[in-house]
Parts: sequence; C-alpha cells; structure tokens
Amino acid sequence: MVTNMKATLLHSPVALHAVLEWYTLFERVKPVLGSRLAILFCHAISRENACALCLTFMRREIIDGGEDPANLVLDEREQAVVEFGRQLAADANRVSDELYGRLGQHFTHAQIVDLTVFGALMIVNNVFNSALQVDLDESLDPYRIQPEQLLA
Repeated sequence: MVTNMKATLLHSPVALHAVLEWYTLFERVKPVLGSRLAILFCHAISRENACALCLTFMRREIIDGGEDPANLVLDEREQAVVEFGRQLAADANRVSDELYGRLGQHFTHAQIVDLTVFGALMIVNNVFNSALQVDLDESLDPYRIQPEQLLA
C-alpha cells in the first residue's frame, strides 16, 4: 500500500530509500524490545515532536493492540525505553547518565546503538511529515486526535 508519506517520498528515490531504513531497524529492534515496546518508543518520540501523522499511526497500533495510549501501564524497562524516546526527541544532547544507566541494565551497547538510530529515523519521519504537512491516510481517520492533544 502506498501511504501518503510514501507517495510524497516517491518524489525522491534516494530520500525514500533512506526513510525506508526505518523498517530495517524496526525488524532489528523488535526481537529485543518486542513489537509493543517498539511501538510505544515510536509513540513517545512522535508525541514529543507533535507529529500528527506518526502519532496517529502509533495510536492506532496501540489501540488495536487493546490498550489506551493515555493510560499505559509500563514496567521499569518499558519506562526507561519510553523516557529515552522522549528525550531523544526533546533534546538528544541531554540524555542523562542516569537514563543511559537504566537502559544499560536491560540492553547491550549494540542494542542501545540500534535503538538510538531507530529513534533517530523515527524523528526523521516526524520532521518529514510535519514539515511537508503530509496528510493523514484515510485509514487513520478513526484514530485522529484533536490538534491541542498533540502538545498535551
């Protein structure tokens, strides 16, 4: 299926190829994080960046998985990953030693590298979709949230 994002990226095959590497890293982090936590990580990044398209896509995944994005129950490991995602999006220069240490309790250095690049590519998706005001796909309409909720 060609989403609105991919249709926009088709204007530049090089850009499309670069952005599609997100899928490669998604497949790499899924065995480490699990699908749910990988989605929650992307949700945290997209929420922090107020990317309507990506946030709505991730909300759909969470809701269809049987959870309420506003009332997630996270264990210590999941909380560290979600906080890391938020911090990457807010200011990657301010990832604290404490947060990195919490990640290090659950992941190897190589896994943290993969998680960081995966998060960075999620940020690329956020920037791309927001800057070019890529419209939501019709399939996301039922999961749409009000614009003021993007920054809540």
